[in-house]
Amino acid sequence: MISSLLLLAEATGAAAPHSDESANGVTKILTDFGIQGPQLLAQAINFAVVAFLLWKFAFKPILATITDRQQKIDSGLKYAEEMKVKLDAAEQTYTDRLKDAQHKAQQIVADALKAAKDLTDKQQREANEKAAALLAKTQESIEREKKKMLAEARSEIARLVVATTQRVLSKELSEFERSKFNEAAARDLTKV
Repeated sequence: MISSLLLLAEATGAAAPHSDESANGVTKILTDFGIQGPQLLAQAINFAVVAFLLWKFAFKPILATITDRQQKIDSGLKYAEEMKVKLDAAEQTYTDRLKDAQHKAQQIVADALKAAKDLTDKQQREANEKAAALLAKTQESIEREKKKMLAEARSEIARLVVATTQRVLSKELSEFERSKFNEAAARDLTKV
């Protein structure tokens, strides 16, 4: 570092006088390597200007872009992590809702089966009641028909008895006698 300052001072000519031996030694080294003070100073200034310009117009924007991209990447990773958490939460919510829906569907099916069974039982009871009522009406009708037929049969039997009696007796019965025989025959038949 000190030798760089000495070179710079020597190149500008503003250096304080040193001992001749040390100045001659440095000058001899500089001339041996082909370094000339004013050119070295101009190169150093050129280097500083180029370094400054590169820093200002190249490295700084590139570093800003890199920093910006890094922030975007970090933001994207953070967003992806948040979305993963939200996705997990949404999947959990979906699973919970699906379980609830399945439970409700099972309950609806069970209720529908119960309602169908109740309706079937009710319709079966109603059908049984209608069948019993129809059977009772049919039995009543049969009983009426039976009584009617018996009455007609009695009446016919009585008429036949009277006709047979008339033929047997070979005599003609009056209407009064005929009705008496019919009544008597009907009474005898109803006792049986």
